[in-house]
Amino acid sequence: MNKALRIIESFSRLHYSKSLFPLFLLPLSVIFFLISLIRKYLYKYNFLKSFKLRIPVIVVGNITSGGTGKTPLVIHLANTLKKNGYHPGIISRGYGAKGNGISEVNQKSNVENVGDEPILIQKHTRLPVFISKDRVLAAQALLKKYKKIDVILSDDGLQHYRLKRDIEIIVIDGARGFGNGYLLPAGPLRESKRKLKAVDAIVCNGKKVIDDSYLMKYKSDSLINLKTKKKIPLNKLRLNNLHAIAGIGNPDRFFNYLKVSGMVFGSSSYQDHYRFTKKDFKVMNDKNIIMTEKDAVKCEKFARDNFWYLPVVVEIDSKFTDFILNKMKNIIHG
Repeated sequence: MNKALRIIESFSRLHYSKSLFPLFLLPLSVIFFLISLIRKYLYKYNFLKSFKLRIPVIVVGNITSGGTGKTPLVIHLANTLKKNGYHPGIISRGYGAKGNGISEVNQKSNVENVGDEPILIQKHTRLPVFISKDRVLAAQALLKKYKKIDVILSDDGLQHYRLKRDIEIIVIDGARGFGNGYLLPAGPLRESKRKLKAVDAIVCNGKKVIDDSYLMKYKSDSLINLKTKKKIPLNKLRLNNLHAIAGIGNPDRFFNYLKVSGMVFGSSSYQDHYRFTKKDFKVMNDKNIIMTEKDAVKCEKFARDNFWYLPVVVEIDSKFTDFILNKMKNIIHG
């Protein structure tokens, strides 16, 4: 992960608090806005080149920094399209991955080389997944190898204008919303909220905060042991001395889910995409560690019997599925 992203994430809690400190950063937000606007218009008027693929492209992104639930929605959407006769391929930036090239993600991929989220996507879809900082190159490599692919899903990339898209979906964290409402770095916004009126669909994660949006919720009924793969239903959970960890965009969402499930635990939060090592758990030998599945893929190599993760699946308004399928038909046959 680059240094700029680390700095942005260090301000995340301030963005969603009542602190006055972000006000001092507003001049920088004005500069950020102007740069973003100029860049957008350079693509719009072809001063910077963008690329149209021969098949439809669906971008699932957000307008705030940090996690909103894009990756679980991409997994859900990819599997839904597959069940309805499509052959999706998936591209991702691969945050945290080493190297600047193009990589295909498979069951043997190393999290250090491709990042955590692409591994999760491939695991839960068994579909072609390619990563690159340049999503155009990732998509072109995917299509060159897999001739049957008839739709590309981009995990994030709403502001990656090099790749033209046919459907744009914004995911909003229903609990945190838009924070203080300022653009980066004073606030969490990557671009103006006016973008909400321009996209094809808005999905609210956890709670509706936008009219005419679709509600998405997470569902999980068990914990899985990272080492033994033993599964324990949450309604029969008898583990003691629990400690929850989360290296995701919004750790509080995970912790609150555990609380609602009736768990009592200590907790530790880390920056998004944090690369865990054995040393991080030296003082937790006597505890049952509960983590997200995204964090679990980074802990498999040194997993112990006391490592557990919570897998989640997406439940979403059925009207969203109908909308996407109808939109796809219109794009292909319209």
